[in-house]
Amino acid sequence: MVQQPSACSDGPLIPRDRSVHPVAYDPDYKTSVTRSPSLPLLAMESTITEETGPVFGHNCIGPLDNNLIVNFTGGGAPAVGERILVHGRVLDENARPVPNTLVEIWQANAGGRYRHIKDTYFAPLDPNFGGCGRTLTDAEGRYQFLTVRPGAYPWPNRGNDWRPMHIHFSIFGTAFGQRLISQMYFEGDPLIARCPIVATVKDRGRIDQLVAPLDFAHSRPHDFLAYKFDIVLRGRRQTLFDNKPEGM
Repeated sequence: MVQQPSACSDGPLIPRDRSVHPVAYDPDYKTSVTRSPSLPLLAMESTITEETGPVFGHNCIGPLDNNLIVNFTGGGAPAVGERILVHGRVLDENARPVPNTLVEIWQANAGGRYRHIKDTYFAPLDPNFGGCGRTLTDAEGRYQFLTVRPGAYPWPNRGNDWRPMHIHFSIFGTAFGQRLISQMYFEGDPLIARCPIVATVKDRGRIDQLVAPLDFAHSRPHDFLAYKFDIVLRGRRQTLFDNKPEGM
């Protein structure tokens, strides 16, 4: 177990501006109707526990954990699909890099199906794709994952709703108060504008923060395209939560 230094040693966490986050209640996103709070939220100051945790074993990360093309094959064939590199930096609310922090992702396979017992979409499972990975940021807050482009898939919301291609992210930060779970979308996907979950973000500029642009400079010829996705933990430029308006 490695004790990580607190990112908040120079003061408490800056309160979130909840007005810019997704609305909790949106009739076009059916499950938000029953899940949204019915009473006003209470704002509380951060505690010492939220400002100094988490602590976890950094030596648990394996060398292939951030390579979703091969980390589930068991020595077999690589995962099926268009190979992509997703990379970026994790920054704190003052634009400082967040080093040595855990970044985890999970996603559907190239056909748009998750390896989950409740996913009954017609697309086949890829026996060589688990759909999840993890890594630690380096000294400059950089991370990267090699994976396949996830497929779009239908979901039971309204008559004919489809989720755009996306990858789920979880970032621990250096304090529980920085913990962030969000989604990354892909530049140019026409389904972004039609997704009721994306539409809970009412500011177009904020939606753009969740869309990774094509980064041709980091693409590798005859191998993969690259997408760059920087993540900000808390503060005015914070990456938005996955339809979670309140955060810590």
